[in-house]
Amino acid sequence: MSAPSHQHCRCLCSDFIKTSTGKEAVNATYPVAIVMMRAIRDYFLYTGYKVGFKPAGGIRTAQESLVWLNLVKEELGNDWLCPHLFRLGASSLLADIERQVRTHACCKVLCTYSAPHPH
Repeated sequence: MSAPSHQHCRCLCSDFIKTSTGKEAVNATYPVAIVMMRAIRDYFLYTGYKVGFKPAGGIRTAQESLVWLNLVKEELGNDWLCPHLFRLGASSLLADIERQVRTHACCKVLCTYSAPHPH
């Protein structure tokens, strides 16, 4: 990370950086996120201060959220896998998670009450 980048982060005094507001036509993209996470990592190595990361916009499914989780783990490490350093800005993600929980719960109920298998 270049010195101006360090200066920029220090002047912002940021606890988190975010890929976008989530309201633009193009939101969280992997290439931009990787650059941002590498800047966060470099800043941490330079200063010892951990800045959080929040991808926002376009994250609509639980499967997509797992991709982001893995990307953060690979780029920043396990220390960033906590709410005070990693958050998803994905309001539409909740609907998919709720749908999956309902589906999983219904499947468990159906399996519990299914007829016993003949021996």
